[in-house]
Amino acid sequence: MLLTVDIGNTNITMALIDSESQVKGTFRVTTKAQRTSDEYGILIVGFCGNSNVDISEIEDVIISSVVPKVMHSFTNSIRKYIRKEPIIVGPGIRTGISIKTDFPKEVGADKIVDAAAVYHLYGGNAIVIDFGTATTFDYINEKGEFLYNVIMPGLEISAQALWQQAAKLPEIEIVKPQSILGRNTDTSMRAGVVYGYIGGAEYIIRKMKEEIGRDDIKVYATGGLGRVIYNETDMIDLYDPDLAFKGMKIIYDKNKK
Repeated sequence: MLLTVDIGNTNITMALIDSESQVKGTFRVTTKAQRTSDEYGILIVGFCGNSNVDISEIEDVIISSVVPKVMHSFTNSIRKYIRKEPIIVGPGIRTGISIKTDFPKEVGADKIVDAAAVYHLYGGNAIVIDFGTATTFDYINEKGEFLYNVIMPGLEISAQALWQQAAKLPEIEIVKPQSILGRNTDTSMRAGVVYGYIGGAEYIIRKMKEEIGRDDIKVYATGGLGRVIYNETDMIDLYDPDLAFKGMKIIYDKNKK
């Protein structure tokens, strides 16, 4: 059993993956830099127990992280409670993806694991959208080359900007209203945030295809709020909430051969 860990700016998500690459259980906690290794360890042990997996069944651990501040405590929790040295997605690890941007070291591990999953599972000439704290649009060609990237504020950040910067606007739940025609502040805000975000995502996809010069590019999406957008547009071909976990399993297999 492989424990995969995706440490993002908002959440830490974990999944147990068996030898057949099947996700057996997932777990999500808020990312907090002040947690101790023991706190992380207890969370991990509890997650495994709820998934009916004994700690002794975990053969290895692989981590993708964009939050350096939590890595010391988290990796120590793996060493202490799982008794494994975690594999960290980063420089020197084989991924099957060639980063061809101006500054390859700027490309985060989250982007790399998503790109690896899409390229090896579905093929290149693809845009990978990760609807996270920030929403990223990454293009990978048929050679597995990571060429282009667009970054925009995430859906939740966009909503927070409204109620945090405008004194009279309330905090809202990010749910698509039945109509874009709002008749009160709450539904008006939700209409603007959700429908506006759908339109923004569609425009970026169209513009990327236009400037790359290909209209046969497949589009894949992942991320916590990705399903909200996927359900409202025909410009995303597939939504896969487990893309990062699958990418880490692929990268793990490449480095264990």
